[in-house]
Amino acid sequence: MMTASVQWSVQRLDSVQNDFDKRLSTLIDWNESHDQSVETKVRDILTDVRTRGDAAVVQLTNQFDGRDAATMADLTVEDFSHAITEIEPALAGALEDAAERIRGFHERQLQTSWDYQEEDGTILGQLVRPLDSVGVYVPGGKAAYPSSVLMNVIPAKVAGVNNITMTVPAPAGELEPVVLAAAHIAGVDRIYSIGGAQAIAALAYGTESVLSVDKIVGPGNIYVATAKSLVFGTVGIDMIAGPSEILIVCDGKTDPDWVAMDLFSQAEHDEQAQAILICPDNNYLDAVATSVSRLLPEMERRDIIAASLTRRGAFIKVGDLDEAIDLANRIAPEHLELSVEKPRELLPAVRHAGAVFLGRYTAEALGDYCAGPNHVLPTSGTARFFSPLGVYDFQKRSSVIECTAAGAARLGSIAALLANGEGLTAHAKSAAYRDKA
Repeated sequence: MMTASVQWSVQRLDSVQNDFDKRLSTLIDWNESHDQSVETKVRDILTDVRTRGDAAVVQLTNQFDGRDAATMADLTVEDFSHAITEIEPALAGALEDAAERIRGFHERQLQTSWDYQEEDGTILGQLVRPLDSVGVYVPGGKAAYPSSVLMNVIPAKVAGVNNITMTVPAPAGELEPVVLAAAHIAGVDRIYSIGGAQAIAALAYGTESVLSVDKIVGPGNIYVATAKSLVFGTVGIDMIAGPSEILIVCDGKTDPDWVAMDLFSQAEHDEQAQAILICPDNNYLDAVATSVSRLLPEMERRDIIAASLTRRGAFIKVGDLDEAIDLANRIAPEHLELSVEKPRELLPAVRHAGAVFLGRYTAEALGDYCAGPNHVLPTSGTARFFSPLGVYDFQKRSSVIECTAAGAARLGSIAALLANGEGLTAHAKSAAYRDKA
């Protein structure tokens, strides 16, 4: 049976065009328009949960998820350890394998306390401790995301967090066993089948049934993202993520079908996802376009991919690979593939990217699931100043200072001079006071 063609298009840019800079800026300038009505609704939900606790959570969950729960007990998943027996053994094995790789990578990020002693006996150091509690929001409804469970929970467990609460929406009361199995493998302590802004509110403020947490991590829709931004300060959050992104720098020698499929892998997330290909060879860009046209009709999410490529995708012609890396740094993508003959020669010039995938055989999708590094990455150019989620996001640091008498005298004289210079005389006297002993 013939597969129907799918209509799509993609911007073609060339770095020698007079208006290239303007067109590129327009391409990468994504800011979800501020929807005051969404913020108003979310603020109302946060206030309701903070005021009425469990009763508000139950009412809102019934309203938004088509539930008929009577109490929070109906929204608590007490035993999820058996879920691993309810999924295919091969899938369970894949979850175990992915978890082992993710855990192994993140164990190398673990920070420890340290100190050093100066000549006068003063000891300076840093005390590293895990957060006491973390809330993990896992999306649900349209799809199951066990990979999100593993990527958010395992670094927290490696960091030493002993209290991990997971929330996941369950429309019509249905929960995916694969998500529960991932929670068991990762080490989640308790699960509530709630979602949306009410879940964020419960985690941030606590209710009669839900203990408040110190930090909330995990992706969600605009209501979840807005709620996270509004509770920040009461609790910590990971980041406010935008649509998924992939930028592929290619030398024109990788199989065009491979590159087309890698572009699809991120474009299929949603219509606002961004897939960009940069190459010095125009003929190769044409070849990838041909592959896209041929392969796209076979994709289950072809309409979403087509919309993503048409709205926010681009094929960019550059003079050489050095210029390609300069553009990649300007864009600061979530995922950067260096699909070239000698990728490590380009790597030192990469300054801004959430994750870098080296060589023709390293598909970005491997990083999404099982390579080991975290798939929670900065988007929308924030790789210029944000890093991937990691163990360090679940540890906090306290400075440690211990002075001897000699150290107090030496530091006190310096501090007194600086404090007097700022007009803070109590600071100055406090710093120098012990020298009188």
